[in-house]
Amino acid sequence: MPLGIVIMGVSGCGKTTIARSLARSLRVKFLDADKFHPASNIEKMSSGTPLTDSDREPWLDDVGARLAREAQDRGIAVLACSALRRTYRERLKRASGLDLFFILLDGSKAVLQRRVGRRTSHFMPATLLDSQLATLERPDQDERAFTVNISQPVKKMIEEILKAPEIKDHQSP
Repeated sequence: MPLGIVIMGVSGCGKTTIARSLARSLRVKFLDADKFHPASNIEKMSSGTPLTDSDREPWLDDVGARLAREAQDRGIAVLACSALRRTYRERLKRASGLDLFFILLDGSKAVLQRRVGRRTSHFMPATLLDSQLATLERPDQDERAFTVNISQPVKKMIEEILKAPEIKDHQSP
């Protein structure tokens, strides 16, 4: 069965950087869920208003379907997506029909604030970080997931992720 790897976490944790680098290492397709938000979601977040579950549901369905299409080709695809709540992760699984493996990028609030504060070209304002941290539900033990500390260099994070059995089992010889 194809595998979808979801690099998840709050704004500023490095989802896009890590997902893009991981996909390059695996020689597979990288998808950035932020690129698929409808204009209404982007407008809402840009104004500093957090999304509601009803804002997210059609977006998650679309992202899951896109991930499924990409994973069918190479047997694996990598997605950068906040996936902050368990219900969002479950919706992605249903929409994709894939075996999903979640990697939570975790770090201190101070590190996250510093990173978000340095951004100049992202629609998510730093003011929404507290909302995201309050929303975050860390994956439970029954979810296929593990956590990576973002204080490490990107190369170390990728090495750690590539050692996961869920990924090693899907890599091409």
